[in-house]
Amino acid sequence: MEKHQAVGCAVIGYGGMGGWHCDKIRKDIAGAELIGTYDIKPDRCAAAEKKGIHAFASREELLADERIQLVTVATPNDVHKEIVVAALEAGKNVICEKPCALSSADLEEMIAASRKAGKLLTAHQNRRWDEDYLTAKKIIDENMLGRVYNIESRVQGDRGVPGDWRNRKAQGGGMLLDWGVHLLDQVLMLKEKQRLVSVYAHLTFITSDEVDDGFRTMLTFDDGTTAYVEVVTSNFVKLPRWYILGLNGSAVIEDWGLRGKIVKVSDWENRDAVPVQAGAGLTKTMAPRTDDTIKKYKLPKVKSDWGEFYKNVVAALNGEAQALITMDQVRRSTKLMEAIFESARTNTVVSPE
Repeated sequence: MEKHQAVGCAVIGYGGMGGWHCDKIRKDIAGAELIGTYDIKPDRCAAAEKKGIHAFASREELLADERIQLVTVATPNDVHKEIVVAALEAGKNVICEKPCALSSADLEEMIAASRKAGKLLTAHQNRRWDEDYLTAKKIIDENMLGRVYNIESRVQGDRGVPGDWRNRKAQGGGMLLDWGVHLLDQVLMLKEKQRLVSVYAHLTFITSDEVDDGFRTMLTFDDGTTAYVEVVTSNFVKLPRWYILGLNGSAVIEDWGLRGKIVKVSDWENRDAVPVQAGAGLTKTMAPRTDDTIKKYKLPKVKSDWGEFYKNVVAALNGEAQALITMDQVRRSTKLMEAIFESARTNTVVSPE
């Protein structure tokens, strides 16, 4: 393979995620070199310098540096478009933290700037490398449950919305834009070839009056599959991270630690049910199956390397690969989030595609 010069990288925004990007580029990504960072807060620039990372004096100085080919934008959501467009116009390739934009209209401006500049624009949808998601994807892609007809995906916490920009509407806060963008992207990738025909959603404001602290949405695809996606920040008893139903079995993934199991029916025709006591009455319909008609399996093993994200971007810049995260995919998830906001506002079913 031809040896390429290291791609010069810079990160705009040295908060939690910006610092994380800097550390990853410095330590884990072959073929990439961190040139520096910039943050509007002097104390954050000082924190970067303390870790041995060059802090530029301004965004303009960073964008004028010819050593930099790739800029990662890791700022609050409301300034993504402004910074991304400026970076593209300065001739830089860009990775934008999610969500890329607060509206489809803003996203289209960013895409247009990318095309005009002839530069790469991609999004940091890092949770495509989460092992719980990859386990669910493997179960579905390899038809382990037969035809899957329902997918449930949840993330649940009990601390409310963090007291930073995530709790401010003007800065693009709220859980739909913070966590929903991940879970919805995952479900859309599981159903990449199917059209999304309807969305019904509800936002919650239990711990915050200004932004949603959670949401619930039901998605229906044109092959009949339904997906229930939920984010909660005031839940003290957790439900499974994933719950997947197929014609021949069910799968549960309890958490990020990958506790869970697959249960498959081995004999649909066995009429083994006998009535059981259920509360104040008897039921045959809900009687548990006997062990000889079902089989239990461990979850499949998956391996994940988050570093593949940056490695793919570097390969794309060197002409050796296509970007894994495309603007068409980002456009689809952005429109879905808009549909969720609209459905919750009007209490109606919305057709996003």
